[in-house]
Amino acid sequence: MPPKVDTNKCNGCNGRAESCCEQVCPGDLMLVSAQTGKAICRNPRECWDCMSCVKACPRGALETKMPYQLGYFKATLRPYVGKNFITWKCRDINGNEQTFKSVNRTT
Repeated sequence: MPPKVDTNKCNGCNGRAESCCEQVCPGDLMLVSAQTGKAICRNPRECWDCMSCVKACPRGALETKMPYQLGYFKATLRPYVGKNFITWKCRDINGNEQTFKSVNRTT
């Protein structure tokens, strides 16, 4: 599920050439709308719920819902941020673990 933007909090990272959510999104899906000056997800169906944008937003303007497999007790999703990548360790409600690694975009 793509991030929900609280338009009362989002200021599009005023003064930055690229917003924090744009910078960190591994799928290059986030952008600041030219009409509203607020963050939006350009293709919600392609969002993979990594929550990088939620963690990067300095104003706390983004939120996302957890997939049901992760929303229960004992399920976890932990990001480990490296210099040029983020490693995600995911444990579902049945204790099955998976690790995903995504490269951060560079300018």
